[in-house]
Amino acid sequence: MIRPKVLITREIPSPGIELLKSECDVEINKKDRALTREELLGMVKDKDAVLCLLTDKIDAEFFDASPKLKGVANYAVGFDNMDVKEASLRGVPLSNTPEVLTEATAEMAWALLFSVARRIVESDIFLRSGKWEGWGPLQYVGPGISGKTLGIVGPGRIGSSMALMSKGFNMKVLYSGNRKNSILEEELGAEFVPFMRLVKESDFISLHVPFLAETKHMFSASVFREMKKSSIIINTARGAIIKEDDLLDALMSGEIAGAGLDVYEFEPYVTEGLKSLKNVVLTPHTGSGTIKSRDDMSIMAAENILAMLKKEKPLQCINPEIFE
Repeated sequence: MIRPKVLITREIPSPGIELLKSECDVEINKKDRALTREELLGMVKDKDAVLCLLTDKIDAEFFDASPKLKGVANYAVGFDNMDVKEASLRGVPLSNTPEVLTEATAEMAWALLFSVARRIVESDIFLRSGKWEGWGPLQYVGPGISGKTLGIVGPGRIGSSMALMSKGFNMKVLYSGNRKNSILEEELGAEFVPFMRLVKESDFISLHVPFLAETKHMFSASVFREMKKSSIIINTARGAIIKEDDLLDALMSGEIAGAGLDVYEFEPYVTEGLKSLKNVVLTPHTGSGTIKSRDDMSIMAAENILAMLKKEKPLQCINPEIFE
Protein backbone atom coordinates (compact mmCIF):
# COMPACT_ATOMS: atom_id res chain seq x y z
CA MET A 1 0.00 0.00 0.00
CA ILE A 2 1.36 3.43 -0.94
CA ARG A 3 1.66 5.67 2.09
CA PRO A 4 0.81 9.39 1.68
CA LYS A 5 3.67 11.87 1.80
CA VAL A 6 3.54 14.68 4.34
CA LEU A 7 5.84 17.68 4.74
CA ILE A 8 6.37 19.35 8.11
CA THR A 9 7.94 22.71 7.36
CA ARG A 10 9.80 22.96 10.67
CA GLU A 11 10.34 20.48 13.48
CA ILE A 12 7.46 20.39 15.98
CA PRO A 13 7.00 18.40 19.22
CA SER A 14 7.28 14.64 18.75
CA PRO A 15 3.69 13.54 19.60
CA GLY A 16 2.33 14.99 16.36
CA ILE A 17 5.26 13.70 14.31
CA GLU A 18 4.88 10.17 15.65
CA LEU A 19 1.14 10.22 14.97
CA LEU A 20 1.77 11.15 11.34
CA LYS A 21 4.57 8.61 10.96
CA SER A 22 2.18 5.86 11.99
CA GLU A 23 0.30 6.31 8.70
CA CYS A 24 2.45 8.48 6.44
CA ASP A 25 5.92 9.02 5.07
CA VAL A 26 7.02 12.23 6.74
CA GLU A 27 9.67 14.71 5.62
CA ILE A 28 10.71 17.35 8.17
CA ASN A 29 12.69 20.53 7.69
CA LYS A 30 15.53 19.98 10.20
CA LYS A 31 17.24 23.35 9.68
CA ASP A 32 15.64 25.01 12.75
CA ARG A 33 14.67 28.02 10.68
CA ALA A 34 11.81 28.91 8.40
CA LEU A 35 12.12 27.52 4.89
CA THR A 36 12.91 30.01 2.18
CA ARG A 37 10.22 30.48 -0.42
CA GLU A 38 12.24 28.50 -2.95
CA GLU A 39 12.83 25.67 -0.48
CA LEU A 40 9.15 25.46 0.42
CA LEU A 41 7.95 25.38 -3.17
CA GLY A 42 10.52 22.76 -4.05
CA MET A 43 9.65 20.47 -1.15
CA VAL A 44 5.86 20.45 -1.64
CA LYS A 45 5.88 19.19 -5.23
CA ASP A 46 5.25 15.52 -4.42
CA LYS A 47 3.43 15.94 -1.09
CA ASP A 48 -0.12 14.88 -0.27
CA ALA A 49 -0.36 17.16 2.78
CA VAL A 50 1.61 19.87 4.52
CA LEU A 51 1.86 20.81 8.18
CA CYS A 52 3.02 24.43 8.07
CA LEU A 53 3.82 27.37 10.32
CA LEU A 54 2.74 31.01 10.32
CA THR A 55 6.01 31.83 8.57
CA ASP A 56 4.92 29.81 5.50
CA LYS A 57 2.85 31.67 2.93
CA ILE A 58 0.10 29.40 1.63
CA ASP A 59 -1.16 31.02 -1.57
CA ALA A 60 -1.85 30.39 -5.26
CA GLU A 61 1.82 29.92 -6.06
CA PHE A 62 2.09 27.35 -3.27
CA PHE A 63 -0.93 25.43 -4.55
CA ASP A 64 0.42 25.52 -8.12
CA ALA A 65 3.61 23.89 -6.85
CA SER A 66 1.77 21.03 -5.12
CA PRO A 67 -0.68 19.38 -7.55
CA LYS A 68 -1.27 16.31 -5.30
CA LEU A 69 -2.18 18.37 -2.24
CA LYS A 70 -5.12 17.11 -0.18
CA GLY A 71 -4.83 19.51 2.75
CA VAL A 72 -2.77 21.97 4.79
CA ALA A 73 -2.69 22.15 8.58
CA ASN A 74 -1.44 25.36 10.22
CA TYR A 75 0.50 24.89 13.45
CA ALA A 76 -1.10 28.02 14.93
CA VAL A 77 -4.48 29.39 15.87
CA GLY A 78 -4.10 32.34 13.50
CA PHE A 79 -4.16 31.76 9.75
CA ASP A 80 -3.43 35.13 8.15
CA ASN A 81 -0.57 33.37 6.29
CA MET A 82 -3.16 31.35 4.34
CA ASP A 83 -5.21 32.40 1.32
CA VAL A 84 -8.43 30.74 2.41
CA LYS A 85 -10.38 31.87 -0.66
CA GLU A 86 -7.80 30.40 -3.03
CA ALA A 87 -7.72 27.11 -1.13
CA SER A 88 -11.50 26.86 -1.23
CA LEU A 89 -11.57 27.52 -4.98
CA ARG A 90 -9.22 24.58 -5.40
CA GLY A 91 -11.10 22.35 -2.95
CA VAL A 92 -8.15 22.14 -0.54
CA PRO A 93 -9.12 22.00 3.15
CA LEU A 94 -7.21 24.12 5.66
CA SER A 95 -7.07 23.82 9.43
CA ASN A 96 -5.63 25.56 12.48
CA THR A 97 -5.08 24.78 16.18
CA PRO A 98 -7.55 26.79 18.30
CA GLU A 99 -8.33 26.34 22.00
CA VAL A 100 -5.26 24.27 22.96
CA LEU A 101 -3.11 27.39 23.32
CA THR A 102 -5.69 29.62 24.99
CA GLU A 103 -4.45 29.47 28.58
CA ALA A 104 -0.78 29.47 27.60
CA THR A 105 -1.16 32.69 25.61
CA ALA A 106 -3.28 34.32 28.32
CA GLU A 107 -0.57 33.44 30.85
CA MET A 108 2.02 35.04 28.58
CA ALA A 109 -0.01 38.24 28.45
CA TRP A 110 0.04 38.32 32.24
CA ALA A 111 3.76 37.55 32.32
CA LEU A 112 4.42 40.54 30.08
CA LEU A 113 2.07 42.75 32.08
CA PHE A 114 3.84 41.93 35.35
CA SER A 115 7.28 42.21 33.78
CA VAL A 116 6.60 45.73 32.51
CA ALA A 117 4.61 46.98 35.50
CA ARG A 118 7.08 45.67 38.10
CA ARG A 119 10.16 46.36 35.95
CA ILE A 120 11.33 42.75 36.26
CA VAL A 121 13.69 42.63 33.26
CA GLU A 122 15.19 46.05 33.97
CA SER A 123 15.90 45.26 37.63
CA ASP A 124 17.19 41.76 36.82
CA ILE A 125 19.78 43.24 34.44
CA PHE A 126 20.78 45.78 37.09
CA LEU A 127 21.27 43.15 39.77
CA ARG A 128 23.31 40.88 37.47
CA SER A 129 25.55 43.82 36.57
CA GLY A 130 27.01 43.82 40.08
CA LYS A 131 26.03 47.44 40.68
CA TRP A 132 23.37 46.75 43.31
CA GLU A 133 24.49 47.90 46.76
CA GLY A 134 21.36 46.99 48.70
CA TRP A 135 17.74 47.96 49.14
CA GLY A 136 16.69 51.53 48.40
CA PRO A 137 13.25 53.14 48.70
CA LEU A 138 13.25 54.56 45.16
CA GLN A 139 14.75 51.58 43.33
CA TYR A 140 12.72 50.22 40.39
CA VAL A 141 9.37 51.41 41.63
CA GLY A 142 6.52 50.58 39.25
CA PRO A 143 2.75 50.82 39.17
CA GLY A 144 0.72 48.32 41.11
CA ILE A 145 -1.70 45.93 39.47
CA SER A 146 -4.33 45.15 42.09
CA GLY A 147 -7.40 47.33 41.87
CA LYS A 148 -6.43 48.85 38.51
CA THR A 149 -8.46 48.83 35.28
CA LEU A 150 -7.74 46.13 32.71
CA GLY A 151 -8.91 46.71 29.14
CA ILE A 152 -9.41 43.66 26.93
CA VAL A 153 -9.52 44.39 23.20
CA GLY A 154 -11.08 41.28 21.68
CA PRO A 155 -12.95 39.15 24.26
CA GLY A 156 -12.61 35.84 22.42
CA ARG A 157 -11.09 32.68 23.87
CA ILE A 158 -7.70 34.12 24.79
CA GLY A 159 -8.95 37.56 25.76
CA SER A 160 -11.61 36.02 27.99
CA SER A 161 -9.10 33.68 29.60
CA MET A 162 -6.78 36.57 30.40
CA ALA A 163 -9.64 38.63 31.81
CA LEU A 164 -10.81 35.78 34.04
CA MET A 165 -7.28 35.44 35.43
CA SER A 166 -7.63 38.97 36.83
CA LYS A 167 -9.99 37.76 39.57
CA GLY A 168 -7.21 37.51 42.13
CA PHE A 169 -6.20 41.13 41.60
CA ASN A 170 -9.60 42.72 42.16
CA MET A 171 -9.39 44.62 38.88
CA LYS A 172 -12.06 46.53 37.06
CA VAL A 173 -12.40 44.95 33.60
CA LEU A 174 -13.50 46.79 30.48
CA TYR A 175 -13.78 45.05 27.14
CA SER A 176 -14.53 46.00 23.56
CA GLY A 177 -15.30 43.87 20.55
CA ASN A 178 -17.99 42.84 18.11
CA ARG A 179 -20.37 41.47 20.72
CA LYS A 180 -21.04 41.18 24.43
CA ASN A 181 -19.42 38.44 26.50
CA SER A 182 -21.89 37.18 29.11
CA ILE A 183 -19.24 35.09 30.93
CA LEU A 184 -17.04 38.12 31.59
CA GLU A 185 -20.00 40.15 32.75
CA GLU A 186 -21.31 37.42 35.07
CA GLU A 187 -17.94 36.34 36.48
CA LEU A 188 -16.19 39.70 36.71
CA GLY A 189 -18.82 42.38 36.39
CA ALA A 190 -16.93 43.42 33.27
CA GLU A 191 -18.29 46.30 31.18
CA PHE A 192 -18.79 46.16 27.42
CA VAL A 193 -17.69 49.62 26.31
CA PRO A 194 -16.85 51.51 23.12
CA PHE A 195 -13.26 51.13 22.01
CA MET A 196 -12.22 54.71 22.75
CA ARG A 197 -13.66 54.61 26.26
CA LEU A 198 -11.57 51.52 26.94
CA VAL A 199 -8.51 53.29 25.53
CA LYS A 200 -9.01 56.36 27.73
CA GLU A 201 -9.85 54.61 31.02
CA SER A 202 -7.65 51.49 31.11
CA ASP A 203 -4.43 51.23 33.08
CA PHE A 204 -3.46 48.09 31.17
CA ILE A 205 -4.64 47.28 27.63
CA SER A 206 -4.22 43.74 26.31
CA LEU A 207 -4.78 42.94 22.63
CA HIS A 208 -6.52 39.73 21.53
CA VAL A 209 -8.09 40.52 18.16
CA PRO A 210 -7.25 38.60 14.95
CA PHE A 211 -5.25 40.29 12.23
CA LEU A 212 -7.73 41.59 9.66
CA ALA A 213 -7.87 44.59 7.37
CA GLU A 214 -9.91 46.44 9.99
CA THR A 215 -7.51 45.62 12.86
CA LYS A 216 -4.29 46.56 11.07
CA HIS A 217 -2.76 49.56 12.90
CA MET A 218 -5.71 49.59 15.28
CA PHE A 219 -3.26 51.20 17.70
CA SER A 220 -1.48 54.15 16.09
CA ALA A 221 -0.51 57.70 17.08
CA SER A 222 -4.07 59.00 17.42
CA VAL A 223 -4.99 56.18 19.82
CA PHE A 224 -1.80 56.41 21.88
CA ARG A 225 -2.52 60.11 22.45
CA GLU A 226 -5.84 59.16 24.08
CA MET A 227 -4.33 56.61 26.46
CA LYS A 228 -3.35 57.45 30.02
CA LYS A 229 0.27 58.52 30.38
CA SER A 230 0.56 55.79 33.02
CA SER A 231 -0.92 53.05 30.81
CA ILE A 232 0.81 49.91 29.59
CA ILE A 233 -0.06 48.04 26.39
CA ILE A 234 0.36 44.27 25.96
CA ASN A 235 0.30 42.47 22.60
CA THR A 236 0.24 38.68 22.25
CA ALA A 237 -2.08 38.73 19.22
CA ARG A 238 -0.54 39.92 15.92
CA GLY A 239 2.18 42.49 15.54
CA ALA A 240 0.61 44.67 12.87
CA ILE A 241 -2.33 45.52 15.13
CA ILE A 242 0.12 48.09 16.47
CA LYS A 243 1.90 50.59 14.23
CA GLU A 244 5.34 50.12 15.73
CA ASP A 245 6.84 53.47 14.66
CA ASP A 246 3.99 55.23 16.45
CA LEU A 247 4.39 53.01 19.49
CA LEU A 248 8.07 53.86 19.65
CA ASP A 249 7.27 57.58 19.53
CA ALA A 250 4.61 57.22 22.25
CA LEU A 251 7.01 55.35 24.54
CA MET A 252 9.89 57.76 23.99
CA SER A 253 7.75 60.86 24.47
CA GLY A 254 6.04 59.56 27.61
CA GLU A 255 2.57 59.46 26.04
CA ILE A 256 2.28 55.96 27.52
CA ALA A 257 4.30 54.30 30.26
CA GLY A 258 5.27 50.95 28.80
CA ALA A 259 4.69 47.99 26.51
CA GLY A 260 5.03 44.22 26.58
CA LEU A 261 5.29 42.65 23.13
CA ASP A 262 5.42 39.03 22.02
CA VAL A 263 4.59 39.75 18.36
CA TYR A 264 5.87 42.33 15.89
CA GLU A 265 4.67 44.26 12.88
CA PHE A 266 7.49 43.07 10.61
CA GLU A 267 8.37 39.85 12.42
CA PRO A 268 11.09 38.73 12.99
CA TYR A 269 12.39 42.30 12.52
CA VAL A 270 11.73 44.58 15.49
CA THR A 271 11.39 48.31 14.83
CA GLU A 272 14.70 50.03 15.48
CA GLY A 273 14.73 51.68 18.88
CA LEU A 274 12.34 49.40 20.76
CA LYS A 275 15.14 47.13 21.94
CA SER A 276 16.93 50.00 23.65
CA LEU A 277 13.96 51.21 25.70
CA LYS A 278 13.86 50.24 29.38
CA ASN A 279 10.07 50.51 29.56
CA VAL A 280 9.53 47.72 27.01
CA VAL A 281 9.69 43.95 27.49
CA LEU A 282 10.17 41.92 24.30
CA THR A 283 9.74 38.16 23.86
CA PRO A 284 10.20 36.14 20.64
CA HIS A 285 6.62 35.06 19.84
CA THR A 286 6.49 32.48 22.64
CA GLY A 287 2.88 33.03 23.71
CA SER A 288 1.90 29.39 23.23
CA GLY A 289 5.23 28.18 24.60
CA THR A 290 4.27 25.66 27.25
CA ILE A 291 5.13 21.99 26.86
CA LYS A 292 1.50 20.90 27.01
CA SER A 293 0.25 23.55 24.63
CA ARG A 294 2.88 22.85 21.97
CA ASP A 295 2.38 19.07 22.29
CA ASP A 296 -1.38 19.46 21.97
CA MET A 297 -0.95 21.73 18.94
CA SER A 298 1.20 19.09 17.24
CA ILE A 299 -1.37 16.36 17.88
CA MET A 300 -4.27 18.52 16.69
CA ALA A 301 -2.46 19.49 13.48
CA ALA A 302 -1.55 15.85 12.82
CA GLU A 303 -5.11 14.66 13.41
CA ASN A 304 -6.36 17.31 11.01
CA ILE A 305 -3.96 16.11 8.32
CA LEU A 306 -4.94 12.47 8.77
CA ALA A 307 -8.60 13.44 8.33
CA MET A 308 -7.80 15.44 5.19
CA LEU A 309 -5.91 12.53 3.67
CA LYS A 310 -9.03 10.41 4.12
CA LYS A 311 -11.08 13.17 2.44
CA GLU A 312 -12.86 13.81 5.72
CA LYS A 313 -13.55 17.24 7.19
CA PRO A 314 -10.99 17.98 9.91
CA LEU A 315 -12.42 19.05 13.26
CA GLN A 316 -10.67 22.42 13.08
CA CYS A 317 -11.47 23.17 9.45
CA ILE A 318 -11.05 26.80 8.38
CA ASN A 319 -12.99 26.40 5.11
CA PRO A 320 -15.72 23.81 5.88
CA GLU A 321 -17.84 25.01 2.97
CA ILE A 322 -15.80 22.82 0.58
CA PHE A 323 -17.33 19.74 2.20
CA GLU A 324 -20.93 20.88 1.66
